[in-house]
Amino acid sequence: MADHKPPPSPAPRALFLVNRHARRGGEAIGAAVTRLEAGGITLLRRDLPKKHGIPALIREHVGQVDFVILGGGDGTLNGAAEALIETGLPLGVLPMGTANDFARTLGIPADLAAAAEVIAAGRSRRIDVGEVNGHPFLNVASIGFSAELARALSAEAKKRWGRLGYARAALTILRRSQRFRLDLAYDGTHERVWSTQLAVGNGKFYGGGLQVEESAAPDDGRLDVYSLEVDHWWELVALAPALRRGTQGRWRKVRSFSTTELQVTTRHHHDVNCDGELVTATPATFRLRPAALSVFAPAGEGTA
Repeated sequence: MADHKPPPSPAPRALFLVNRHARRGGEAIGAAVTRLEAGGITLLRRDLPKKHGIPALIREHVGQVDFVILGGGDGTLNGAAEALIETGLPLGVLPMGTANDFARTLGIPADLAAAAEVIAAGRSRRIDVGEVNGHPFLNVASIGFSAELARALSAEAKKRWGRLGYARAALTILRRSQRFRLDLAYDGTHERVWSTQLAVGNGKFYGGGLQVEESAAPDDGRLDVYSLEVDHWWELVALAPALRRGTQGRWRKVRSFSTTELQVTTRHHHDVNCDGELVTATPATFRLRPAALSVFAPAGEGTA
């Protein structure tokens, strides 16, 4: 009897979108493309629309592609999150932004060819996604200082100055920041606090390498929350090393806790910053969407 070999599996097809206006958008991505194609991936290259057009483009390609590859920063990834969750298409990341905190959280290399190698390897990780007033976030959503920084720092400034632009704008805003009142409701607890910043983290890193909590992970089934309740701006400067390590919750003037749902109300409306973009305002309801998104990530805990 003759042997019957199964037909070869078709080459995986990926919708390939690159933000040429990202911080690293001017870099040649030829090496990344070469590595992806060498891995047997067929790339459907499309021009990346403005952020609000990304979901429609992804939905248009359902049934035509097996996953989506996005080259850009955290704002670009945030703009695609809802459509990726809705369609179930996995995400491949080429980190080309200013901070690339999502890639840092997942251990995706900053080098574009190495990041392409991660995608070609085909190992995926299911991660949680945060949500505030219906808007998804991958890293951190915040009210207060970070939202003011996002408003002050233009896309052009981020592209031109990179992390230096963050530092310059942050120092200016820091010196004029003031505490504001928040009412917090979570897990049967109600608290009224005066805060300079409230941060709600789904992932681990934000703001160019700060950590929301040292043990945070994007698949741990929780939102990590902290509130900076300092009296003077210079106390935030003293807190900087702890914010880099994610140990700020040990400080007396920092409130920290974990939850899966949080309601926040304020006396006046305050903007909410999601992954570097201002998308909504208080009152705000934060929720966790567990295991909502599949992302190609380096081998390790949570990958398959």
